[in-house]
Amino acid sequence: MKITHLKVNHLVNPMGYELSEPTISYIVEETEGKHQVKAQVLVARDEAFTELIHDSGEKEDIVSAAYVLPVSLEPETRYYWKVRVWADNGETGESGTAWFETAKKGPWQAEWITPALPKDVQAVVMKDVEITKPVQKARMYMVGLGVYELYLNGEKLGDEALLPGFCDYDTWIQYQTFEMQLSQGKNHVEIVLGDGWYKGWYGLRQTEENYGDRLAAIGELHITYEDGTEEVICTDTSWKARRSQVVYSGIYPGEVYDTTLDTSEVFDTEIIVLDKEKLSPRLSPAIIINDRLKPIEVIHTPAGETVLDMGQNMVGWLSFRCHAPKGTKLFFQFGEILQDGNFYNENLRTAKAEFTYISDGNEREVRQHFTFYGFRFVKVEGWEGEPDPEDFTGLVIHSEMEELGFIETSDPLVNQLFHNAKWGQKGNFLDVPTDCPQRDERYGWTGDAQIFSGTACFNMDTYAFYTKYGKDVYAEQKKLNGSVPDVVPVANYHGDGSTAWGDAATIIPWNVYLHYGDKGILSRQYESMKGWVDYMRREDEKHGNKYLWQNGFHYGDWLALDGNVEGGVYGATDPFLISSGYYYYSTRIVAKSAKILGKEEDAAYYGELAEKIYRAFVNEYFTPSGRLCVNTMTAHVVVLYMGLTPEFAYKKTCEGLLELLKKNKYHLNTGFVGTPYLCPVLSENGMNDIAYRLLMEKGYPGWLYEVLMGATTVWERWNSVMPDGKISGTGMNSLNHYAYGSIVEWMYRYMLGIQPTEEGAGFKKFRIAPTPDYQIQWAKASLRSAAGKITSAWAIEGKNLKMEFTVPFDAEAILVLPHAKAEDISDQAEGRDGILSVAQAGENTEVTVEAGTYSFVYEPTVPCRKIYSVNSPMEELMNCEGTKKVLDEEYFCTVKEQPFYDELYTLQELMNGPFTNVPYEQQEKIDKLLRAVEA
Repeated sequence: MKITHLKVNHLVNPMGYELSEPTISYIVEETEGKHQVKAQVLVARDEAFTELIHDSGEKEDIVSAAYVLPVSLEPETRYYWKVRVWADNGETGESGTAWFETAKKGPWQAEWITPALPKDVQAVVMKDVEITKPVQKARMYMVGLGVYELYLNGEKLGDEALLPGFCDYDTWIQYQTFEMQLSQGKNHVEIVLGDGWYKGWYGLRQTEENYGDRLAAIGELHITYEDGTEEVICTDTSWKARRSQVVYSGIYPGEVYDTTLDTSEVFDTEIIVLDKEKLSPRLSPAIIINDRLKPIEVIHTPAGETVLDMGQNMVGWLSFRCHAPKGTKLFFQFGEILQDGNFYNENLRTAKAEFTYISDGNEREVRQHFTFYGFRFVKVEGWEGEPDPEDFTGLVIHSEMEELGFIETSDPLVNQLFHNAKWGQKGNFLDVPTDCPQRDERYGWTGDAQIFSGTACFNMDTYAFYTKYGKDVYAEQKKLNGSVPDVVPVANYHGDGSTAWGDAATIIPWNVYLHYGDKGILSRQYESMKGWVDYMRREDEKHGNKYLWQNGFHYGDWLALDGNVEGGVYGATDPFLISSGYYYYSTRIVAKSAKILGKEEDAAYYGELAEKIYRAFVNEYFTPSGRLCVNTMTAHVVVLYMGLTPEFAYKKTCEGLLELLKKNKYHLNTGFVGTPYLCPVLSENGMNDIAYRLLMEKGYPGWLYEVLMGATTVWERWNSVMPDGKISGTGMNSLNHYAYGSIVEWMYRYMLGIQPTEEGAGFKKFRIAPTPDYQIQWAKASLRSAAGKITSAWAIEGKNLKMEFTVPFDAEAILVLPHAKAEDISDQAEGRDGILSVAQAGENTEVTVEAGTYSFVYEPTVPCRKIYSVNSPMEELMNCEGTKKVLDEEYFCTVKEQPFYDELYTLQELMNGPFTNVPYEQQEKIDKLLRAVEA
C-alpha cells in the first residue's frame, strides 16, 4: 500500500497561505484492499513527530478527499503531517511526511515604500542586511506592486513568475512568504518592480493605473537566530532605490530590457499611504514555468522576415542564449498565425506584444520578467547570422495545477482537439481564468469561466485556483449588492448582472465540490452563491414578481450562429428564457449546497423558490400541448439540460431539437450558452449518434474544422480562420479561447462515461456510463480523481463491444454497459471479486462494483457499428440493408444509375448539395434516398 498525493487545501507543502481551515487530502494506491476501514492523521511541530499537536486516533470517518484538521495554528510555524491507513483486507500503510507553514504574525510593522523617482520609471528597492551571528530561520513576508521579483545576493528567490498575481487589489492584496538563506556578513536584498495589472497598460476602458499610480513594496524580514533571539527588518525609508534595467514593461505592450543601462545611481525611497488592512496571506497557486518548448522550425518568410515556429500556440515567455556584442539591439514580436507565409499580429488589436533586449556584451540566458505573451510565432530582428533553434526556449507559464485527466481515441483529429482544449486551459489559467491570453483584453470573463469549469476540473486539479478566483468574485459582488460582474477582477471594466456570466458564482463552486469532494469550497462561497440568487430574486420582484427573470441586459447565447445580424454576436434565443433558466438552475444549486452545509432553513427556502420558478417557467415557455415557444437549438438544449422540461412536453422537445438539427443539415448553430450543453443533451436523450456526428464534423461550423486548419488551441469563433488560411477578422478573433473546448467535458462524461455524483462527491461514489458509437473505433481515458485513478476504455471489435474500467481504492461505482443483457454480463461477472450486483436497467446493464479493474466483452443488442456513416461512399450506402428495405427494387436500381451515385458522393456531401451535374428532376430522388438512409 502506498499513500500519495498529500495536499493541504489542494496544495503541496504550502508556505504562507491562508490556512484558516486547513484541510488535508491523500490518495491510497497499490493495495489489494477495497475499502479504508480506518485512518489516523498525525500533525506535529517537528519532523520526528515528538511534538504532536493533533492525533486523530484510529478513526473510521476520516475521508481521504477532505479531512479538516481540528487544530489551532500558530503563525510563522511549520507543521508536519502524515497519514496511516488500514484497509479491509488487513493491509496497512503510512505516508511520507508532508508539511505546511503558516503566514506572518501580528499587525504589519513595515511601511509601504515607493522609489523617489518619477512614477513612470521602473525601479528596484534594496537594502543591505548585516548578519552578525548564526541564523536558525529567516522568512521574508512581502509583496510588491504591480508585479515583482525578489533577489538575495543577486539570485532570484523561488521559481514563481508575475508575483503577486492578479486580484481585486481594491479589496485585498495577497502577500507571499520566502525562505531566506542568510549568511553571516552583508546580505543584499533587492525587490525588482514592474507595472503589471496594478498600474500598467491593462484594460479596455481605463487603460492605465486601474488600481494605483505608484510602484510600491512592503516587507518584513523575520530572523530567528540560533541563540534564540529574534529580529524584524522592515521596509522603511532606510531602503534605497535604483533604476531597473527592465526599463519598460506592461501586460499588453511587452518589455524592454537594457543591460547596458548604468543603474549604479542610488535614490531614496518614500513612504506611500496604502491600506495595510488589505494585506492577506496568499491563496493563489504558484504561477510557474510548467513546460519548455523548442522551436520546430526557423522560417524565412516571403517578406524577408526571420520567424520562429514554436509548433504550439502557447502562453508565457521566450528565453534565449545571447552572445551578441555590446549595444546589439534584439527585437521580438509575438503572434498566433502566419498570413500568406508572413508574420502577423493584427488580431492582437492594440496589444504590442514585443520584447526588446539590448546586450551588454556578456553571454547570458535572457528572459522576460513582467509581461507574458500568447503566441506560436516569434519574429526575430537584429540577430547576427542564422538563429539556432537550440538557442531558444518557449517557457510555458500558468498557475500550478496537477494534470488529472487524459483522453485518447482511434481518431487523431479528436486527439488533437483534446490536446487543443487542454492547452487552451494552460494558456488561460494564469492566476485568473481569462478569455484570451494575447490581445488587449485578457479579462477574467465570468461567462467563459463557468462554461469551461467542468472541463477544467476534469483536466487539472483546479480547487486552489478556483478558491482564489471565488474570493475575487465575492469581493466584487459585495460592491454590487450581490450582482456578479461580467469580468473579475473588474479593473474598471464595469458591467454586471448578465445571466450565464453571473452564474459563475454558483456553478463553479458546485462543479469544484462535485469533482473534489471538499465542501470547504461551498462553505467559502456560500454567501457569494446565495448573494447571486438573491440578486436575481430582487430583480424578479422589481419587475412583477413572476418567478421569472425577464429584465436587464444579457449577453445571452453569445456568438451563436442563428442571430438576425450577419456576423453579429447575439444569438436568436430569447435572452429571458436563458436568464429564467439559469435563475432556476442556480437556485437549485444553492438549495442543494445549503443542505450539504447543514443550513436546513435555507435549503427549504431555496428549494421552494426553485419549485415556483419551475412552474412559472413551464407556464411561460411551453404551450399546453407541449411545444416549446422559443424555437432555437439553444432554447431546447437549455430546458432539457437544466431540468425545465415537463413530462408532457418531453417528447416534443426532443423532437423539436432533432428537427432543428435536421433543418440545419446536422450542423450546430449554438453559442456560448447552448454549445457546452448540446452534446450532453443529445447523449442523454437518445440522440448519441448525433452528438458524435457534431464532434466529428470537419466542416464549418465544427470542432474538427479548426483542427484540420492547423489549430493547436481552441478558437474564439468557429471560423476564426477561413478555409483559405486567411483570418476572418481582427475585431474579436482569438485563436486561444477555451470556451468551446467545453466539448471535452462531454468526452469525459459521455464518450468515456466518467460521471461524478452528488451523493458521492469527489468520486467516492460515481458512474461510468460510456456511450460508444461506430464513428470512433476505440477510446480510453484516465482520471486521477480525488479518490484515486479511474480508467474507462472501450473498443468496437467486429460485432462485439469490449469495455475495461478501473475503480480506485475506497470508492464504489456503477458501471453502465450500453445495450447489454444482464444475463450475459452476469455470466462474466460470476465469481469475480469486487462485483456487488448486476441488474438490467432498461436497455442497459448496471454493474455495481468496488475498487478493482473490470473488463467485459459482449455483443450489444443495438450494434455500435452501423453499415454506413455520413462519410461512407454511395457504394456502401446503397448496399445498406435498411436502404434496400425502404426503397423498392425498381427505384433502387434507378438510383444506382444516377450521376451522384457514379461519382461516389458521400451522404454528407449530398446533404450539403445541390450539385450542378444532377438534373433538377433528380433532386427528388436524392431527397428520397436521404430519407431512406436516415430511416
